[in-house]
This record gives sequence, structure tokens and C-alpha cells, in this order.
Amino acid sequence: MTRRRTARLRRTLLAGTTAVAVTAVTAGIVAAAQEPAKAATGPELSLVAATTSVTLTTWKEEPGVYLDLGTYLIAEGTPLDLKVTRKSYKDPVTVTQTVYEGGKAQAKKLPTGTVKDFSGLPGFSEITLTDQAGKKVLTRSESFCPNNASGRVRPDAPSTSKYPESCSTNPFTLGSVWGVEKGWAANTYAGSYSEPVQLPAGTYTAKVGVAKKYRDLFGIADKPATVKVTVVERSDEDEEGTSGAAPRSAKAGEHAGHGAGHQAPTAHAGHGPGHAPAPAEAAAPVTSGAGPSYNVGHGPLKAAPPALPWALKKKQMSALSPQAGDIGGQTDGSRQAPALKPPSKRPAGKPSVPDVPKPDLRSLPAYGIVISDGGKDIPGKDYLAFSANVWNAGPAQLVVDGFRSPGKAKMDAFQYFYDAKGKQVGYTPTGTMEWDPRPGHVHWHFTDFASYRLLKADKKEAVRSGKEAFCLANTDAIDYTVKNANWHPYNTDLATACGEENSISVREVLDVGSGDTYTQDLPGQSFDITDVPNGTYYIQVLANPEKRLKETNLDNNSALRKIVLGGKPGQRTVTVPAHDLVNAN
Repeated sequence: MTRRRTARLRRTLLAGTTAVAVTAVTAGIVAAAQEPAKAATGPELSLVAATTSVTLTTWKEEPGVYLDLGTYLIAEGTPLDLKVTRKSYKDPVTVTQTVYEGGKAQAKKLPTGTVKDFSGLPGFSEITLTDQAGKKVLTRSESFCPNNASGRVRPDAPSTSKYPESCSTNPFTLGSVWGVEKGWAANTYAGSYSEPVQLPAGTYTAKVGVAKKYRDLFGIADKPATVKVTVVERSDEDEEGTSGAAPRSAKAGEHAGHGAGHQAPTAHAGHGPGHAPAPAEAAAPVTSGAGPSYNVGHGPLKAAPPALPWALKKKQMSALSPQAGDIGGQTDGSRQAPALKPPSKRPAGKPSVPDVPKPDLRSLPAYGIVISDGGKDIPGKDYLAFSANVWNAGPAQLVVDGFRSPGKAKMDAFQYFYDAKGKQVGYTPTGTMEWDPRPGHVHWHFTDFASYRLLKADKKEAVRSGKEAFCLANTDAIDYTVKNANWHPYNTDLATACGEENSISVREVLDVGSGDTYTQDLPGQSFDITDVPNGTYYIQVLANPEKRLKETNLDNNSALRKIVLGGKPGQRTVTVPAHDLVNAN
């Protein structure tokens, strides 16, 4: 029952860019009907190159170059501010831009179809590469996440950006906030969402521009940036035996999207091997969630470029238990706000549930659904693997503290309540926390958060997942447009939550707007369907199953995803119909 866990997928950081210490600041929009007769102005946007030349590395053992060319979109005057939403999964994704008229914010709806999901503006940048002879060798377009790695471009700009630090790739995201703060610049490099290109060693000229539809939409001048690109080929053999040579992970930014910059903060090194990638497993589609990825457990989302190629990581991790699953999230520790800490002593006085704002836990439909097997450890079995997310629609955080009685194996868990000013005004017992010492875990689990069931066509239970306990973390931004959404949650991965074995108390938090995704892809977590007949079923994700947590609404805790099982033993198949407009397995 080893856990595989998602970590919030971050956009890559440009080397040398100052990381931003963020606070949760909510930007208000004065919603108003657009009046064509009045001129509403947006930000002054321009595309610039941070440098006139870059050197990129292609590795002999793993050819391919990631085109991090150091081009940025700068916002002057006012921020680039976009709200990306959908009313339901039956409705398309829409984008509303905040523009200004006489200093007042106005809502301007962008054309229908501008975006289809929440991963960024598709086809925003256009890249052309020519060789020394002037021959065109590459033409491609890439999407742009305005929340990409950012930094100030002038000293009088705001000291922090109010915008989130990533664009969501969860297929069931409901609302996002994208933006480039005024006086700031966002890297246009698509990072983990781009594919490497095959380029021989040599010198090239890159021309990077903004697609015409976005120039017209945002008033960006048609002035492409030009960058000299030098591609050098290196080999792992060249690195071995080099005295004082930096490890390849330190150099990976040259070809792997600065993956080294996304390791867990050193302050959390105590989590160590328990969060390292698992050894190799059978290959699976990039969207499956069942195979190894650079962010282990982040299977349903496209893997981020790693600090090391996966082939080399497998060698390094070969000494670890084959069940090691969790890793620190691909986040930059300097961008995390200080962690909330529980009181050192269990609460005293009479428990109470005051009439104050409370969280609203909601389940998303399952995704990343595939058939897997037990491997050599449990041969002859068929399993249904999937990913599940429970998120908090607010308007209040879910705050759960665990307190340990000396000598006891479990902690007593309490849910805390706060008034509108953030003052603690009550608490109530809400189950337990237990220490999980297994490789891939090594942290405290809250035992009453969610459960997973495979239901028959008549909605009666057929199989239940053995997954029962969780360490809460804000792995996915599900809807940052809800009231009190925290755009900068601190605990976005396992390295920022869940405690140590000798902890006397632990605090686990699920922030408003964020969700916690688990990939159920190991025996004991996935559904054992070896003896389950073919036919139609539903995967149920159920939040707060025992109803011990106090919420604003207990009627929206369940989500169902229809599937159809087929095939024969050892060769089972699963068909996943679209969920309204979301056609992701």
C-alpha cells in the first residue's frame, strides 16, 4: 500500500532569476459590462530576450535540446490579469481579462476558444531556428503560462507577485488565475510542457515572436527577439572521472528545464530516500499514472524535465526499496511561505464547533485510469489504477492537528476553526493520525480524509481500495477563483508537511482552492479486478467518508467516473468515456 503521490507541477525557473517569496493576496475585479464605445486599456506588453546568446547541451546518451532561450513577456503600466474558468464540465473554458478605464478595473471577455484547458495560452510563441548557412532547420510554436518563472525588471516594481506560480494541468480544474505583475517579466519557455528537439552540435540563430492573434488581442508589437544558440554535445563518459566535476544534476538546466532548481528544500532533507523515485517499471502512456515518471506519482500529468535523465536516476536509486514512491515536489523552496505550526500541546477546554466559515471538501472524478498488474511481487493479478483528487472549495482552510500521547503509536486528531480575522475560536476531535514507516511514506497519515470504491452499474460496491490514510498537501490548483482561495499555499509537496517519526504534534492543511491528488497504482491501493466480471462500473472518490470533518456542505463529497471493463485475465482492458466535455482517461 505504498503511496505514490502527485506534486504540484511548477514551471521551470530561469537560472539567475530571483525567486519570489509569496503571500496570498487576492486581486479584486470590478465586474462590469464591456462598453465598446469606451476605450479600456490593458497592460503594455513586450517580448524581450534576456540575453543575446545561449548555450544548450545535447547529451550523446539522450539526444535532444530543450529550447529555453531566455525570452520574456514584460508587463508595464498595469498587470496582465486573466481569469480562466468554466461553469461546469459541460461548459467550455473561458478567459476574462482585467483592463482599466480611468483607473477602474473592467472585465473584458476574450474570444470563445482562446483556450481549451488551464495549461496556458496555446500557440503563443513562434520559434524559428536557422543554421549558419541561413537554412531554416526548425519552426515550432509553444504555449505560454503567464504564471511562468517570473522576476522584477525594475527596482520600483512590486516586491512580490500576487499571481500563482503555475498553470494547472489537472483535467478537472475548474478555475485559474493567470498573470504577469506590473514591472515583472514571465519566461515564455514552455518548460515541462515542451518537447526536446533534435539539433546537431553547432551554431544557430533563433527568432522568437508572438503569434499574430495574441499580438492583436493584447496589443503586443510585432518585434521578434533574436538569440544566438550554441548547441554543444556532451557525454556521461566525459563527466566520469573528471576531477571536481559538478554532478550532472547541477548541469541539467542546460538541457532539462532547470530541473535541479526544483528539488525539495534542504531544510526537509530528513525525508530523504522516502521521497525518491521508484526504480523502473513497465512503461505506460504519459497520461496514465501507472508508469514511472520524473515526478513519481504525478503520472496523469505530463512529466517535468528532470534534474537527471530517468535512465540515470534509476541507477542512483537502485539501492532503495522497490516500493519507494514519494518524492519532494518539483518546487522552489524559497517561494514557499512559512509553514503553519501546530500548538505544542493538545487543546484544553471544551470542544466546540462555532458558527464560523468552514471548508467544503469536494471530490473530482477519477482520471489517469489504466489496467496494471502486480508485477513479479504479485503475479497473475489484474489491477485498475487511477488518480483521485479531493479539493477544498472553502471559504475556510481545512486545518487538522495531531497530538501524541507519550508512548502511543497514534496521534489524536483535531479540526480547528477560525473567525473571519483568523483568530482560532474552536476545535473538535476528528479521528487519528498514524505513523507509516514504510519506504515511500515515512510520515504521519490522517486516517479520515477520503476513500475509493469501484461500484457496479447499479452503484453497489464491488471493490474497495485499501488506501485509507493520507498526508495532506496542496498538490493541485483546482479553482483559484473561489472566495478566499490561497494562490500561494505553503505545503505543495510531502517535503513541507506530514512530520517526522519523533514529532509530538503535526499540522496538515488543505488550502482553499487547492486539492490533494493521489495516484492509486500499487496493489492494495488500486482495485483488484482479477475476478471482477466485464461490464460497466463507476470509480467513486468519496471525501470525508465518516463525516467526522466539519464542512459547509456534505452533499458534494462524492464523484463518479464511468468505465467499461473488458478483455480476459492477464489482458484486461478498460474504456473510459468522456466526462461531459472532459475527454481525459
